[in-house]
This record gives sequence, C-alpha cells and structure tokens, in this order.
Amino acid sequence: MEAEANSGSPEDSWAFIQRPGEGCRTVPLAGHVGFDSLPDQLVNKSVSQGFCFNILCVGETGLGKSTLMDTLFNTKFEGEPATHTQPGVQLRSNTYDLQESNVGLKLTIVSTVGFGDQINKEDSYKPIVEFIDAQFEAYLQEELKIRRVLHTYHDSRIHACLYFIAPTGHSLKSLDLVTMKKLDSKVNIIPIIAKSDAISKSELTKFKIKITSELVNNGVQIYQFPTDDESVAEINGTMNAHLPFAVIGSTEELKIGNKMMKARQYPWGTVQVENEAHCDFVKLREMLIRVNMEDLREQTHSRHYELYRRCKLEEMGFKDTDPDSKPFSLQETYEAKRNEFLGELQKKEEEMRQMFVQRVKEKEAELKEAEKELHEKFDRLKKLHQDEKKKLEDKKKSLDDEVNAFKQRKTAAELLQSQGSQAGGSQTLKRDKEKKNLGFL
Repeated sequence: MEAEANSGSPEDSWAFIQRPGEGCRTVPLAGHVGFDSLPDQLVNKSVSQGFCFNILCVGETGLGKSTLMDTLFNTKFEGEPATHTQPGVQLRSNTYDLQESNVGLKLTIVSTVGFGDQINKEDSYKPIVEFIDAQFEAYLQEELKIRRVLHTYHDSRIHACLYFIAPTGHSLKSLDLVTMKKLDSKVNIIPIIAKSDAISKSELTKFKIKITSELVNNGVQIYQFPTDDESVAEINGTMNAHLPFAVIGSTEELKIGNKMMKARQYPWGTVQVENEAHCDFVKLREMLIRVNMEDLREQTHSRHYELYRRCKLEEMGFKDTDPDSKPFSLQETYEAKRNEFLGELQKKEEEMRQMFVQRVKEKEAELKEAEKELHEKFDRLKKLHQDEKKKLEDKKKSLDDEVNAFKQRKTAAELLQSQGSQAGGSQTLKRDKEKKNLGFL
C-alpha cells in the first residue's frame, strides 16, 4: 500500500495521508506487544508532574468562604480577614502546594474581597470577569509563543467557581443573578448556600427550589456534573438534583460519641459538618474533589477557554474557512492581516502628517498674528514716546525761556539797585559838604 501511495503525484500522496481512516481494518496480534501499559505510563507521568486546580470563591463578605476552603482541604490556609470598608471589588489570589500520598496538587484559591459591600453594586462583577479573561489571555499568549513551555507553565485559569449565596430563605439577590449570568460562559459555576444552619430545613428546601427556578428563568447556566461516564453517571445524576448545595464550614473539632468530628456548637445543639443529615458539605467535597475535579479542568479547557480563544482569534481575523468554504491558510491570513495593518499604519501616518502640517500652519498663523500685534504695539509705543519727548522738549524750552527772562529781570533789578545806591551816595556827600561849608561860616 505504501508503494501505491508513493508511486503517484505528491498531491495523491498528500490526499492519501489526509485520509488514514479509509480502509482501516482490525488485525489480531500474534502475541503480547506492550502498548496496553500506556494508561499506566500516562498515570505515572501525570503523578510525577503533579496537578493544578484553581478555585474562585465569589460571595459577600462574611459568608464563610475562607472557613469552607479550610474545611474542604482539611488544613489552615493563611489569609487576612476581609473588612466591609473596601472601596471596590478586589481579587486576592493565593497558591499552595498540597501533598496527599504521592500525589501533588498546586491549589490556587482566588477570593473576591469587598464583593457586595458597596452602595452601588452595578459594576461589582466587572473585576471578576476581567480577572478570568486575564488568565485566559495569559494562557493564549503562552500557546502562541514560538517556543512554548506549556508542560512547565503554571495554569492559572479558573476551573471552578463556588458562588456563595446568602441564607436569606427568600430569593436570590439581583447582584447574584447578574454576576452569575456574566460568569456562566467563562467558568464552571457551582452555587452553594453558605451558612445553611441559619435557616430551618423546610425553609432550606423551599429556598433551593426558589434558587433553581430563578436560575432557569434568567437563563443562568450552572455546572452540571457529567453523566456520560457510566462509572459516575448515577452519582452525578443524583447530585445534580441536590444543587445548590447547602453547606456549613468549621475547622473546630468536637468529640461526638467516641469520635472527634468537625462541628459547630450552639446553645441548642451541635451541627456536624460531615453529617449529610445536617448539610451537603460531604456532597460538595465528593463532587468537587473526589469525583469531578478532572472534568472541571477539562471543561475549563475544552469549553470556556476554547470559546475565549475562538472569539479572540476571530477578532484577529483568523478563521477556519474562507467565504468559499476552503481551508484558511495561516500564512495567507497573516499576510492579509499584515497588509491590513500596514495599510492602517500608513493611513494613520498620513493623518498624523496632515494633522502636523495643519497644526504647523495654525501655529504659523498664530505667530504671524502675534508678530503683527507686537509691531502695532511697538509703533503705538514709539509714537507715544515721541509725543512725550516732544512735550518734554517743549516744556524744557518753556522753562529755559522763563529762566532767561528771570535772569534778565534779575540783572535789570540789580542794575537799577546799583544805580540807586550810587545816586544816594552822591547826594549824601553833597549834603555833608553843604553842612561843612555852613559850619565854617
């Protein structure tokens, strides 16, 4: 068959390679080959590499999110208690390395600090959506690299969203419906009723029915435990009917009978966390960790991430087929986008050049106008200066004339005074002479 495939043209050979399933037949083996150990190889490789699991806890402050996480994983995670004074919603991410037997788990817990604490809760969901999209974008960027290291890349995409519902016993808040509606296409939502020991059993049953009805009526798609695998179909089908889970969290252990159990002590009695007659904590742990953890990871990658990736690549101009339903060439798409980008770049460059020229012309006109105003101002000041100078010169001349006239008057006065003094002196001498002559007589 290889000879026949290689004897034709390259196109015929390619067509043959493209259809490996045609004419495939089952043949028996004469003896043991060994590829039946592939599952064991896969398990060993997975165990050696370890696993990662990322949980997003969404809910109002004070609903026991941190306590439930401590109870689920039977440990004490470090974390600061949140207050009700946050100006906005902040997402706080903490990663922990857990080890159980020979299996390692890198667990990331993301909490929504300040969710529901603001007076205006209209945009409370936006930081959560942006955070989830940011993790998708980081993974997509890693995939698009020339040299990818996905086997060592820390996958931070959210695999499960535990949505904590306040135990009001009435109905879902509008904030809860809006937030879950915005998240259901981006993450696997598992709704849970927090602190379910705050309401009675009858109220809890009605509350569950009410929540389920409101989710269906508002088109909110929550995560459904898979029933396509026969090994877990029965238990998952049963657990789907119990959603949303009514849970209680506690790290305190009390002695009940002869055993130490996690429980909460009240004046009226004790609530056992792992007693299914008291709450659904065991159901949540079974479904989230022990049965469906891998399906949550797979759904995140194959459904939510693929949706984000497809939309993102379509925005970039990549498609599976062209308008003629022919396969799209990545090279052609790249060249088309490159040419489109260069065209837009040239267009923007031309617009910027035109804008620059226009700005220069406007600036030149402003400068010319300013120069004209300066010349006019200079001419006005020059004329004013000349007028002032002429006035001062006229005034100086007038003062000089007055001074000369004054000097002339002064000279004339001094001359008259001198002449008067001389005349008076001669008369005095004449009188003295006359007196003298009279004395001799």
